Amino acid sequence: MAITRDEVLKIAALANLHFTEDEAAAFTEQFQRILHYVEKLSEVDVRGVEPTSHVSAAATSEPALRPDEVRPSLPVDEALSNAPDAGHDHFRVPKVL
Repeated sequence: MAITRDEVLKIAALANLHFTEDEAAAFTEQFQRILHYVEKLSEVDVRGVEPTSHVSAAATSEPALRPDEVRPSLPVDEALSNAPDAGHDHFRVPKVL
């Protein structure tokens, strides 16, 4: 499957990206290599391989995350001890809006 420069530019427009001509050419080549690699994966014999929803073996047996447990939290004064601008019992940060 070949990808064209126009398809790369369409993808870029959907992602609100703007490329120079050199960048568009480079991305076209990179996408082509990715698609070629994916096509090679279809050549792999997977008969007898059971489908999985996760690639990690841990996901199929034991969860990778620890169970949630209620524990005491860090004291407020210790949590704020390294804050550059601590307010009264909270972190003070610049406005984002």
